[in-house]
Amino acid sequence: MAIKVIVELRAKPGRRDELKNMLHMLMAELGPALKEKGSLGSSLHEMVDDPDTLVEIADWETADARDAVMRDPTTAEAMAPLLELLAGPFKATVLELA
Repeated sequence: MAIKVIVELRAKPGRRDELKNMLHMLMAELGPALKEKGSLGSSLHEMVDDPDTLVEIADWETADARDAVMRDPTTAEAMAPLLELLAGPFKATVLELA
């Protein structure tokens, strides 16, 4: 069953634009490979009432497909520089159609 994942990423003070640029770069670079692994695409949003928080909304074919990508060491390697820009752990909410 298809899922939607809402990921909240809070940038360290003064690093929001750097985080935003890195996310766009990663989405462009990894998008084709992720599509082969079950990604249906994603979009990046800025939180109106908290300018340091960005939200990625991603669609996946299945929860298992997303889980496999998140466990892949290549994913961890690609995300390492991004994690350095965060004020704390990111929050991911996984949703299924009701």
